[in-house]
Amino acid sequence: MPEGEVLEFSGVTKSFGRVSAVDGFTARVEPGVVTGFLGPNGAGKTTTMRILLGLVRATSGRALIGGKAYAELADPLRTVGAALEAASFHPGRTAANHLKVYAHAAGLPAGRVDDALGAVGLSDVGGRKVGGYSLGMRQRLGLAFALLGDPGVLVLDEPANGLDPEGIIWMRGLLRELARQGRTVFVSSHLLTEVAQTAQQLLMISHGRLVFQGGVDELSDPADQAVLVDSPDRAGLAAALAAAGIETDALRSGLTVRGGDPAEIGRLALDAGVPLSSLQRRGPSLEEVFLDLVNGARVHPSAAATVAPAMADAAPTTDAPDESAAADDAAGSAPVDAPEGSEGEDDLVSEAPEVEILAPALDAQDLDGNPAHTEPAHTEPADTEPTQADPTDASADADEFLVSEAPDIEVQDPALEAQTLDGEPADDREHDREGDDR
Repeated sequence: MPEGEVLEFSGVTKSFGRVSAVDGFTARVEPGVVTGFLGPNGAGKTTTMRILLGLVRATSGRALIGGKAYAELADPLRTVGAALEAASFHPGRTAANHLKVYAHAAGLPAGRVDDALGAVGLSDVGGRKVGGYSLGMRQRLGLAFALLGDPGVLVLDEPANGLDPEGIIWMRGLLRELARQGRTVFVSSHLLTEVAQTAQQLLMISHGRLVFQGGVDELSDPADQAVLVDSPDRAGLAAALAAAGIETDALRSGLTVRGGDPAEIGRLALDAGVPLSSLQRRGPSLEEVFLDLVNGARVHPSAAATVAPAMADAAPTTDAPDESAAADDAAGSAPVDAPEGSEGEDDLVSEAPEVEILAPALDAQDLDGNPAHTEPAHTEPADTEPTQADPTDASADADEFLVSEAPDIEVQDPALEAQTLDGEPADDREHDREGDDR
Protein backbone atom coordinates (compact mmCIF):
# COMPACT_ATOMS: atom_id res chain seq x y z
CA MET A 1 0.00 0.00 0.00
CA PRO A 2 1.45 3.41 -0.96
CA GLU A 3 2.60 5.70 1.82
CA GLY A 4 1.68 9.35 2.09
CA GLU A 5 4.14 12.21 1.96
CA VAL A 6 4.30 15.44 3.92
CA LEU A 7 3.43 18.55 1.89
CA GLU A 8 5.35 21.64 2.97
CA PHE A 9 4.73 25.25 1.93
CA SER A 10 7.46 27.65 3.03
CA GLY A 11 6.86 31.35 2.43
CA VAL A 12 5.23 30.69 -0.95
CA THR A 13 4.53 33.93 -2.79
CA LYS A 14 3.20 34.40 -6.30
CA SER A 15 2.59 37.73 -7.99
CA PHE A 16 1.07 38.42 -11.38
CA GLY A 17 2.26 41.94 -12.11
CA ARG A 18 0.81 44.10 -9.35
CA VAL A 19 -1.61 41.40 -8.20
CA SER A 20 -0.43 39.16 -5.35
CA ALA A 21 -2.24 35.83 -5.67
CA VAL A 22 -0.34 34.04 -2.87
CA ASP A 23 1.39 36.00 -0.13
CA GLY A 24 3.89 34.31 2.20
CA PHE A 25 1.89 31.08 2.52
CA THR A 26 3.42 28.69 5.05
CA ALA A 27 1.68 25.46 6.04
CA ARG A 28 2.16 21.74 6.48
CA VAL A 29 -0.12 18.91 5.32
CA GLU A 30 0.28 15.58 7.10
CA PRO A 31 -0.56 12.12 5.73
CA GLY A 32 -3.24 9.91 7.23
CA VAL A 33 -5.92 12.62 7.44
CA VAL A 34 -8.09 14.54 5.01
CA THR A 35 -6.90 18.15 4.94
CA GLY A 36 -9.38 20.69 3.62
CA PHE A 37 -8.07 23.78 1.85
CA LEU A 38 -10.68 26.49 2.30
CA GLY A 39 -11.12 30.04 1.11
CA PRO A 40 -13.47 32.26 -0.85
CA ASN A 41 -13.37 32.34 -4.64
CA GLY A 42 -10.19 34.09 -5.77
CA ALA A 43 -8.39 33.54 -2.46
CA GLY A 44 -5.45 31.78 -4.15
CA LYS A 45 -6.28 28.11 -3.54
CA THR A 46 -5.88 26.92 -7.14
CA THR A 47 -2.70 28.96 -7.65
CA THR A 48 -1.19 27.42 -4.51
CA MET A 49 -2.02 23.93 -5.75
CA ARG A 50 -0.58 24.69 -9.18
CA ILE A 51 2.64 25.83 -7.53
CA LEU A 52 2.78 22.56 -5.60
CA LEU A 53 2.34 20.58 -8.84
CA GLY A 54 4.94 22.60 -10.76
CA LEU A 55 2.39 24.15 -13.11
CA VAL A 56 3.11 27.68 -11.86
CA ARG A 57 6.50 29.01 -10.80
CA ALA A 58 6.47 30.74 -7.42
CA THR A 59 7.86 34.24 -7.16
CA SER A 60 9.52 33.19 -3.90
CA GLY A 61 9.31 30.37 -1.39
CA ARG A 62 9.08 26.62 -1.97
CA ALA A 63 6.38 23.95 -2.09
CA LEU A 64 7.72 20.43 -1.47
CA ILE A 65 6.30 16.92 -1.65
CA GLY A 66 8.18 14.64 0.70
CA GLY A 67 11.06 17.12 0.74
CA LYS A 68 11.27 17.37 -3.05
CA ALA A 69 9.82 19.68 -5.67
CA TYR A 70 7.39 18.07 -8.08
CA ALA A 71 9.90 18.36 -10.94
CA GLU A 72 12.40 16.33 -8.87
CA LEU A 73 10.10 13.33 -8.36
CA ALA A 74 11.40 10.19 -10.06
CA ASP A 75 7.93 8.76 -10.76
CA PRO A 76 5.42 11.58 -10.36
CA LEU A 77 2.24 9.74 -11.44
CA ARG A 78 2.91 7.00 -8.89
CA THR A 79 3.68 9.59 -6.20
CA VAL A 80 1.08 12.30 -6.73
CA GLY A 81 -2.40 12.04 -8.17
CA ALA A 82 -3.96 15.40 -9.04
CA ALA A 83 -7.35 16.44 -10.33
CA LEU A 84 -7.66 20.17 -10.84
CA GLU A 85 -10.98 21.87 -11.48
CA ALA A 86 -10.24 22.74 -15.12
CA ALA A 87 -9.92 19.12 -16.28
CA SER A 88 -10.53 18.54 -19.98
CA PHE A 89 -11.12 15.39 -21.98
CA HIS A 90 -11.35 14.58 -25.66
CA PRO A 91 -15.11 14.27 -26.32
CA GLY A 92 -14.65 11.57 -28.96
CA ARG A 93 -12.51 9.30 -26.78
CA THR A 94 -13.90 6.76 -24.32
CA ALA A 95 -13.08 7.01 -20.63
CA ALA A 96 -11.07 3.79 -20.76
CA ASN A 97 -9.00 4.95 -23.73
CA HIS A 98 -8.41 8.30 -22.05
CA LEU A 99 -6.84 6.55 -19.07
CA LYS A 100 -4.95 4.09 -21.28
CA VAL A 101 -3.05 6.96 -22.90
CA TYR A 102 -1.70 8.12 -19.55
CA ALA A 103 -1.09 4.61 -18.27
CA HIS A 104 1.01 3.79 -21.35
CA ALA A 105 2.96 7.07 -21.04
CA ALA A 106 3.73 6.40 -17.37
CA GLY A 107 4.60 2.76 -17.87
CA LEU A 108 1.68 1.55 -15.75
CA PRO A 109 0.10 -1.87 -16.27
CA ALA A 110 -3.11 -1.92 -18.30
CA GLY A 111 -4.99 -3.37 -15.36
CA ARG A 112 -4.73 -0.05 -13.52
CA VAL A 113 -7.27 1.44 -15.96
CA ASP A 114 -10.00 -0.98 -14.85
CA ASP A 115 -9.03 -0.55 -11.20
CA ALA A 116 -9.27 3.26 -11.42
CA LEU A 117 -12.62 3.17 -13.22
CA GLY A 118 -14.00 0.72 -10.68
CA ALA A 119 -12.81 2.86 -7.75
CA VAL A 120 -14.87 5.84 -8.96
CA GLY A 121 -17.93 3.88 -10.10
CA LEU A 122 -17.43 4.19 -13.87
CA SER A 123 -16.83 0.55 -14.77
CA ASP A 124 -20.16 0.19 -16.55
CA VAL A 125 -19.70 3.33 -18.67
CA GLY A 126 -15.95 3.12 -19.30
CA GLY A 127 -16.59 2.27 -22.95
CA ARG A 128 -18.75 5.34 -23.57
CA LYS A 129 -17.36 8.48 -25.17
CA VAL A 130 -16.63 11.28 -22.73
CA GLY A 131 -18.61 13.73 -24.84
CA GLY A 132 -21.79 12.12 -23.54
CA TYR A 133 -20.75 12.32 -19.88
CA SER A 134 -22.48 14.59 -17.39
CA LEU A 135 -20.51 17.04 -15.24
CA GLY A 136 -20.59 14.65 -12.31
CA MET A 137 -19.29 11.76 -14.44
CA ARG A 138 -16.47 13.96 -15.70
CA GLN A 139 -15.56 14.74 -12.11
CA ARG A 140 -15.39 11.03 -11.39
CA LEU A 141 -13.21 10.49 -14.46
CA GLY A 142 -10.85 13.21 -13.26
CA LEU A 143 -10.60 11.44 -9.93
CA ALA A 144 -9.97 8.14 -11.74
CA PHE A 145 -7.00 9.76 -13.47
CA ALA A 146 -5.69 10.91 -10.07
CA LEU A 147 -5.92 7.32 -8.79
CA LEU A 148 -4.42 5.78 -11.94
CA GLY A 149 -0.90 5.41 -10.53
CA ASP A 150 -2.12 4.35 -7.05
CA PRO A 151 -0.29 7.36 -5.56
CA GLY A 152 0.37 8.15 -1.91
CA VAL A 153 -0.56 11.83 -2.34
CA LEU A 154 -3.85 13.15 -3.72
CA VAL A 155 -4.32 16.82 -4.62
CA LEU A 156 -7.93 17.55 -5.55
CA ASP A 157 -9.37 20.93 -6.49
CA GLU A 158 -13.14 21.19 -5.83
CA PRO A 159 -13.77 17.45 -6.37
CA ALA A 160 -17.45 17.63 -5.32
CA ASN A 161 -18.46 20.09 -8.05
CA GLY A 162 -21.21 18.67 -10.23
CA LEU A 163 -21.93 15.68 -7.99
CA ASP A 164 -25.45 14.89 -6.87
CA PRO A 165 -26.17 14.31 -3.14
CA GLU A 166 -25.49 10.59 -3.49
CA GLY A 167 -22.21 11.33 -5.25
CA ILE A 168 -21.16 13.77 -2.54
CA ILE A 169 -21.75 11.18 0.17
CA TRP A 170 -19.77 8.66 -1.90
CA MET A 171 -16.94 11.16 -2.28
CA ARG A 172 -16.74 11.73 1.49
CA GLY A 173 -16.42 8.02 2.16
CA LEU A 174 -13.79 7.54 -0.56
CA LEU A 175 -11.58 10.39 0.69
CA ARG A 176 -11.77 9.17 4.28
CA GLU A 177 -10.87 5.65 3.22
CA LEU A 178 -7.88 6.86 1.19
CA ALA A 179 -6.65 8.84 4.20
CA ARG A 180 -7.22 5.85 6.49
CA GLN A 181 -4.86 3.89 4.25
CA GLY A 182 -2.12 6.36 5.13
CA ARG A 183 -2.27 8.57 2.04
CA THR A 184 -2.03 12.35 2.02
CA VAL A 185 -5.36 13.80 0.91
CA PHE A 186 -5.34 17.55 0.16
CA VAL A 187 -8.74 18.85 -0.97
CA SER A 188 -9.71 22.43 -1.80
CA SER A 189 -13.18 23.88 -1.56
CA HIS A 190 -15.03 27.10 -0.85
CA LEU A 191 -17.88 25.28 0.94
CA LEU A 192 -17.10 25.12 4.65
CA THR A 193 -20.03 22.92 5.65
CA GLU A 194 -19.10 20.29 3.05
CA VAL A 195 -15.42 20.14 4.00
CA ALA A 196 -16.23 20.13 7.72
CA GLN A 197 -18.05 16.81 7.23
CA THR A 198 -15.07 15.26 5.43
CA ALA A 199 -11.80 16.80 6.65
CA GLN A 200 -10.08 16.38 9.98
CA GLN A 201 -7.64 19.25 9.42
CA LEU A 202 -8.26 22.64 7.79
CA LEU A 203 -6.16 25.27 6.08
CA MET A 204 -7.91 28.58 5.42
CA ILE A 205 -6.59 31.19 3.03
CA SER A 206 -7.80 34.69 2.25
CA HIS A 207 -6.23 37.15 -0.20
CA GLY A 208 -3.34 34.69 -0.57
CA ARG A 209 -2.54 34.60 3.17
CA LEU A 210 -3.06 31.83 5.68
CA VAL A 211 -5.72 32.75 8.25
CA PHE A 212 -6.22 29.40 10.02
CA GLN A 213 -4.71 25.94 10.33
CA GLY A 214 -5.87 23.24 12.68
CA GLY A 215 -8.77 20.94 13.43
CA VAL A 216 -12.42 21.73 12.83
CA ASP A 217 -13.03 21.83 16.59
CA GLU A 218 -10.35 24.51 16.95
CA LEU A 219 -12.12 27.00 14.71
CA SER A 220 -14.20 28.71 17.36
CA ASP A 221 -12.97 30.15 20.65
CA PRO A 222 -14.26 28.20 23.68
CA ALA A 223 -15.12 31.54 25.27
CA ASP A 224 -17.65 32.10 22.50
CA GLN A 225 -19.40 28.81 23.25
CA ALA A 226 -22.33 28.42 25.63
CA VAL A 227 -24.38 25.50 26.90
CA LEU A 228 -28.16 25.75 26.96
CA VAL A 229 -29.74 23.43 29.50
CA ASP A 230 -33.31 23.09 30.75
CA SER A 231 -35.31 20.90 33.10
CA PRO A 232 -38.91 20.59 34.30
CA ASP A 233 -37.43 21.44 37.70
CA ARG A 234 -35.60 24.56 36.57
CA ALA A 235 -35.19 25.88 40.11
CA GLY A 236 -33.60 22.63 41.24
CA LEU A 237 -31.27 22.69 38.23
CA ALA A 238 -30.21 26.26 38.96
CA ALA A 239 -29.54 25.36 42.60
CA ALA A 240 -27.43 22.33 41.63
CA LEU A 241 -25.31 24.38 39.24
CA ALA A 242 -24.92 27.22 41.74
CA ALA A 243 -23.74 24.76 44.37
CA ALA A 244 -21.01 23.68 41.96
CA GLY A 245 -19.95 27.31 41.44
CA ILE A 246 -21.35 27.57 37.90
CA GLU A 247 -23.02 30.84 36.98
CA THR A 248 -26.12 30.74 34.79
CA ASP A 249 -28.29 33.19 32.88
CA ALA A 250 -32.01 32.51 32.82
CA LEU A 251 -33.72 32.56 29.44
CA ARG A 252 -37.19 31.57 28.31
CA SER A 253 -35.73 28.44 26.71
CA GLY A 254 -33.68 27.42 29.76
CA LEU A 255 -30.45 28.26 31.54
CA THR A 256 -27.32 29.42 29.70
CA VAL A 257 -23.85 28.50 30.94
CA ARG A 258 -21.15 30.42 29.11
CA GLY A 259 -18.02 28.40 28.37
CA GLY A 260 -19.50 25.33 30.02
CA ASP A 261 -19.01 21.69 29.18
CA PRO A 262 -22.22 19.79 28.33
CA ALA A 263 -20.84 16.54 29.78
CA GLU A 264 -20.01 18.18 33.11
CA ILE A 265 -23.38 19.91 33.37
CA GLY A 266 -25.18 16.64 32.61
CA ARG A 267 -23.19 14.85 35.31
CA LEU A 268 -24.03 17.55 37.89
CA ALA A 269 -27.72 17.29 37.06
CA LEU A 270 -27.57 13.50 37.35
CA ASP A 271 -25.85 13.67 40.75
CA ALA A 272 -28.50 16.12 41.97
CA GLY A 273 -31.33 13.93 40.69
CA VAL A 274 -32.64 16.66 38.38
CA PRO A 275 -34.08 15.42 35.05
CA LEU A 276 -33.07 17.30 31.94
CA SER A 277 -35.33 18.16 29.01
CA SER A 278 -32.61 19.69 26.81
CA LEU A 279 -28.84 19.97 26.80
CA GLN A 280 -26.98 21.48 23.83
CA ARG A 281 -23.95 23.55 22.98
CA ARG A 282 -24.50 26.87 21.25
CA GLY A 283 -22.14 29.36 19.70
CA PRO A 284 -21.24 31.06 16.44
CA SER A 285 -21.82 28.88 13.41
CA LEU A 286 -18.94 27.62 11.31
CA GLU A 287 -19.99 30.02 8.55
CA GLU A 288 -19.79 33.00 10.93
CA VAL A 289 -16.32 31.99 12.12
CA PHE A 290 -15.21 31.42 8.54
CA LEU A 291 -16.39 34.88 7.44
CA ASP A 292 -14.71 36.55 10.42
CA LEU A 293 -11.41 34.89 9.56
CA VAL A 294 -11.41 35.60 5.82
CA ASN A 295 -12.62 39.19 6.33
CA GLY A 296 -9.92 39.94 8.90
CA ALA A 297 -12.36 40.50 11.77
CA ARG A 298 -10.60 37.73 13.70
CA VAL A 299 -6.98 36.55 13.68
CA HIS A 300 -6.42 32.98 14.78
CA PRO A 301 -3.21 32.26 16.73
CA SER A 302 -2.35 29.36 14.40
CA ALA A 303 -2.13 31.74 11.46
CA ALA A 304 -0.38 34.55 13.35
CA ALA A 305 2.45 32.18 14.30
CA THR A 306 3.15 31.19 10.70
CA VAL A 307 2.36 34.29 8.67
CA ALA A 308 4.74 36.62 10.54
CA PRO A 309 8.00 34.77 9.69
CA ALA A 310 6.77 34.08 6.17
CA MET A 311 6.11 37.76 5.56
CA ALA A 312 9.51 38.66 6.95
CA ASP A 313 11.38 36.22 4.70
CA ALA A 314 9.29 36.61 1.55
CA ALA A 315 10.46 38.87 -1.24
CA PRO A 316 8.35 41.89 -2.16
CA THR A 317 5.37 40.74 -4.19
CA THR A 318 4.66 43.97 -6.04
CA ASP A 319 6.54 46.74 -7.67
CA ALA A 320 4.29 49.40 -6.23
CA PRO A 321 5.65 51.42 -3.30
CA ASP A 322 2.25 51.30 -1.59
CA GLU A 323 1.78 47.74 -0.30
CA SER A 324 -1.76 48.39 0.91
CA ALA A 325 -2.85 49.36 -2.58
CA ALA A 326 -1.35 46.18 -3.98
CA ALA A 327 -3.24 44.14 -1.40
CA ASP A 328 -6.47 45.82 -2.43
CA ASP A 329 -5.75 44.92 -6.03
CA ALA A 330 -5.20 41.30 -5.05
CA ALA A 331 -8.48 41.19 -3.16
CA GLY A 332 -10.61 41.99 -6.19
CA SER A 333 -8.68 40.50 -9.06
CA ALA A 334 -8.57 36.97 -10.40
CA PRO A 335 -5.04 35.83 -11.27
CA VAL A 336 -4.18 34.45 -14.66
CA ASP A 337 -1.47 31.85 -14.88
CA ALA A 338 1.54 33.02 -16.82
CA PRO A 339 3.24 30.75 -19.39
CA GLU A 340 5.66 28.36 -17.78
CA GLY A 341 9.30 29.07 -18.34
CA SER A 342 8.86 32.64 -19.49
CA GLU A 343 11.34 35.17 -18.21
CA GLY A 344 10.10 38.23 -16.44
CA GLU A 345 6.56 36.87 -16.49
CA ASP A 346 5.48 39.18 -13.71
CA ASP A 347 6.22 42.30 -15.73
CA LEU A 348 4.78 41.36 -19.10
CA VAL A 349 2.75 44.02 -20.85
CA SER A 350 0.49 42.86 -23.64
CA GLU A 351 0.73 44.90 -26.80
CA ALA A 352 -2.59 45.77 -28.35
CA PRO A 353 -2.94 45.28 -32.11
CA GLU A 354 -2.91 48.30 -34.33
CA VAL A 355 -6.39 49.50 -35.24
CA GLU A 356 -6.76 51.58 -38.37
CA ILE A 357 -9.20 54.47 -38.38
CA LEU A 358 -10.59 55.21 -41.82
CA ALA A 359 -11.14 58.95 -42.11
CA PRO A 360 -13.21 59.90 -45.18
CA ALA A 361 -12.66 63.17 -46.93
CA LEU A 362 -16.12 64.31 -45.79
CA ASP A 363 -14.76 64.65 -42.29
CA ALA A 364 -16.23 68.11 -42.01
CA GLN A 365 -19.63 66.60 -41.30
CA ASP A 366 -20.87 63.85 -39.05
CA LEU A 367 -23.57 61.32 -39.89
CA ASP A 368 -26.32 63.79 -39.08
CA GLY A 369 -24.89 66.46 -41.35
CA ASN A 370 -23.59 68.58 -38.47
CA PRO A 371 -20.06 69.93 -38.37
CA ALA A 372 -17.82 67.30 -36.89
CA HIS A 373 -15.33 67.92 -34.11
CA THR A 374 -11.73 68.06 -35.12
CA GLU A 375 -10.16 66.50 -32.01
CA PRO A 376 -7.75 63.70 -32.82
CA ALA A 377 -9.41 60.32 -32.99
CA HIS A 378 -9.00 57.95 -30.07
CA THR A 379 -9.45 54.23 -30.23
CA GLU A 380 -9.52 51.43 -27.72
CA PRO A 381 -7.69 48.15 -28.31
CA ALA A 382 -9.95 45.47 -29.77
CA ASP A 383 -10.83 42.52 -27.50
CA THR A 384 -7.70 42.73 -25.37
CA GLU A 385 -7.23 42.87 -21.63
CA PRO A 386 -4.62 45.47 -20.74
CA THR A 387 -2.20 44.37 -18.11
CA GLN A 388 -0.83 46.71 -15.52
CA ALA A 389 2.76 47.86 -15.70
CA ASP A 390 5.03 49.71 -13.40
CA PRO A 391 4.75 53.42 -14.27
CA THR A 392 8.36 53.92 -13.26
CA ASP A 393 9.62 51.28 -15.67
CA ALA A 394 10.75 52.46 -19.06
CA SER A 395 9.29 49.32 -20.60
CA ALA A 396 5.83 50.57 -19.67
CA ASP A 397 5.88 52.56 -22.91
CA ALA A 398 5.01 49.31 -24.63
CA ASP A 399 1.42 49.57 -23.46
CA GLU A 400 0.82 52.72 -25.50
CA PHE A 401 -1.40 51.82 -28.38
CA LEU A 402 -0.34 52.68 -31.91
CA VAL A 403 -2.94 54.17 -34.20
CA SER A 404 -1.98 54.20 -37.87
CA GLU A 405 -2.83 57.22 -39.91
CA ALA A 406 -5.36 56.30 -42.52
CA PRO A 407 -5.27 57.98 -45.93
CA ASP A 408 -8.02 60.37 -46.83
CA ILE A 409 -10.64 58.99 -49.18
CA GLU A 410 -11.44 61.47 -51.90
CA VAL A 411 -14.77 61.63 -53.70
CA GLN A 412 -13.71 61.72 -57.31
CA ASP A 413 -17.10 62.17 -58.94
CA PRO A 414 -19.88 64.31 -57.43
CA ALA A 415 -22.30 62.29 -59.51
CA LEU A 416 -21.71 59.40 -57.13
CA GLU A 417 -23.95 61.19 -54.66
CA ALA A 418 -26.86 60.49 -56.96
CA GLN A 419 -26.19 56.76 -56.94
CA THR A 420 -27.26 54.15 -54.46
CA LEU A 421 -24.90 51.82 -52.63
CA ASP A 422 -25.45 49.24 -55.39
CA GLY A 423 -24.14 51.65 -58.01
CA GLU A 424 -27.54 52.14 -59.64
CA PRO A 425 -29.01 55.57 -60.32
CA ALA A 426 -31.31 56.65 -57.55
CA ASP A 427 -34.13 57.56 -60.02
CA ASP A 428 -34.07 54.11 -61.62
CA ARG A 429 -34.25 52.47 -58.22
CA GLU A 430 -37.31 54.50 -57.30
CA HIS A 431 -38.84 53.58 -60.63
CA ASP A 432 -38.31 49.88 -59.93
CA ARG A 433 -39.85 50.26 -56.52
CA GLU A 434 -42.91 51.91 -57.95
CA GLY A 435 -43.21 49.04 -60.40
CA ASP A 436 -43.08 46.54 -57.51
CA ASP A 437 -45.87 48.45 -55.76
CA ARG A 438 -47.99 48.21 -58.85
